[in-house]
Amino acid sequence: MGEIEDAIERADRESFTREPPKTIKGQIGYLLRQLKTTRAVAQELGVSQRSVERYRKGDRKHPPKEIAAKIDAAVRQRWQPQVRKRRQRQAAATGGITVETRARFGYTAPVGTTDDGRFRRLTVHLPAEYAQRLFDARDTGASDQQMRQIIADGFKEVYFQDGGGRAMGLSNVEINDIDYLDLDY
Repeated sequence: MGEIEDAIERADRESFTREPPKTIKGQIGYLLRQLKTTRAVAQELGVSQRSVERYRKGDRKHPPKEIAAKIDAAVRQRWQPQVRKRRQRQAAATGGITVETRARFGYTAPVGTTDDGRFRRLTVHLPAEYAQRLFDARDTGASDQQMRQIIADGFKEVYFQDGGGRAMGLSNVEINDIDYLDLDY
């Protein structure tokens, strides 16, 4: 997973209205309700059916760390999909998306101005069209670089050009060397 996809995933988790089950027994019970059979859960997690049955009964409460991480990831992936989708639809329709980052921004500028990239810490609210483009790109399996470019285009329009009020000769903004990136919608 790329940095942008991780940020979208974190933003999705923040939209939960209830916390997912915390115990292994509760998480396995939830996965069984979603996937219907112990065989399907075992295949999803890469363990035996018998292990799934032990986790479900509570006979085994402490799986190895990598298995516990797989269980947690599988639960979070399926947890409250309607809440997640509703927040994404709202961001893509009207709300937009807020991007907070510290990264090196470079750009192509007219002759006589500086185009040296430099680190900037920015928090910018991008319009709904950029949220829609970002979600569409993720859903179609776009690369992290393609999703970065969508955010960079939004920064160009909203931050650097101030919605058409300045720096109109600026073209091709790039985001490089991301220190951190966080999304909220």
